[in-house]
Amino acid sequence: MGRLAQPGPAPAERIESLCVPGIALDWTLTPGEDLITALTAPLIAAGCRAGSVTFSDVALRPFRYVLPGPARDAAHVAWFSDPRDPAGDPTQATMVEYAAATFGWRDGAPFVHCHGVWTEPDGARRGGHMLPEACRIAGPGQARGWGSAAARIVVEPDAETNFPLFHPRPIRPTRDAAPLRLILARLRPNQDLSEALTSLCARHGAAHAILRGSLGSLIGARFADGRSVPDPATEVLVRDGEIRDGQAQLTLAVIDQTGTVHNGPLAAGENAVCITFEAMLEVR
Repeated sequence: MGRLAQPGPAPAERIESLCVPGIALDWTLTPGEDLITALTAPLIAAGCRAGSVTFSDVALRPFRYVLPGPARDAAHVAWFSDPRDPAGDPTQATMVEYAAATFGWRDGAPFVHCHGVWTEPDGARRGGHMLPEACRIAGPGQARGWGSAAARIVVEPDAETNFPLFHPRPIRPTRDAAPLRLILARLRPNQDLSEALTSLCARHGAAHAILRGSLGSLIGARFADGRSVPDPATEVLVRDGEIRDGQAQLTLAVIDQTGTVHNGPLAAGENAVCITFEAMLEVR
C-alpha cells in the first residue's frame, strides 16, 4: 500500500467521527440554480446542518472542474490542475452521469465538496473535482440527500496536510428522534480505506452500514481484479459500498490525473487515503 509523507504533524487519532440521528430526502434540482444552492437548500430547509448528496443524469451549464495533480511546492503532497472548462460547443450542457457531494459550511456559508463523472459536449467521458460555485443546473434532475441537525461539517485548516478540509463537529445533543442513524466521518491520510471504514463501524457498534455519497482522494488505486492506477493522487467517489460484519465491499469511480475514469471494486488492504476521505454511512 502506498504512503506519502505529509508536510505536517500526524495526529494519533486517524478518524474523526460522529454518530447522529438523521433523515433522507429526495428533491428536484431547479434549472438556473448554482450547484451549491441546488444541493444544500432543501437540506437546510429540513433543519440539517451537515449532509451528503448524490445526483445523476443532470445537465450543467456553465461547468468547471479541476483534476488531481502533482504537488507544486514542498508544503503539499499533491495539488490540482488549473480550472478547466468542458471541451466542445460552449452553448451545450455537460451531462453528469453520477456525482457525490459533502454538504458543509465554509466561512459561515453553505458549501459542497463534489466529485463526479460526466460527458462533455465533445462526447468525451471524464471525471474530477467539480467547482460548485462555477456550475449551474441546466435541466431538471433528481437528487437524494442524507443529513442531520445534530452536527455541522465545517471547513477548517488541517495542519497535517496544509489543506482547508471538511471536519465533522457536534452542535447539540444527539438524543433527538429521527428515522435514521448516520455516521459522519473524516479519514486522515495513509490508512487503507476499507480497513478504516470497518474500524469506524466497529467504533460505533454498526454491524451493517451503507455508504452514502462518500468521496475523497487515494494514493493511486488498486482494484480487486488486479488493475491499478499508478498516479500518486486520485480523486474518488463511492458508487456502491457497504460494511457488513467487519467486511467492506467498495466499488469506486477513480479519476486519474488525465481525467480518465476507472471503475470497480477495490482490493482490500491496498488503497491508502491521500489527503482526506469524507464518509457518510447509514446504519442498518
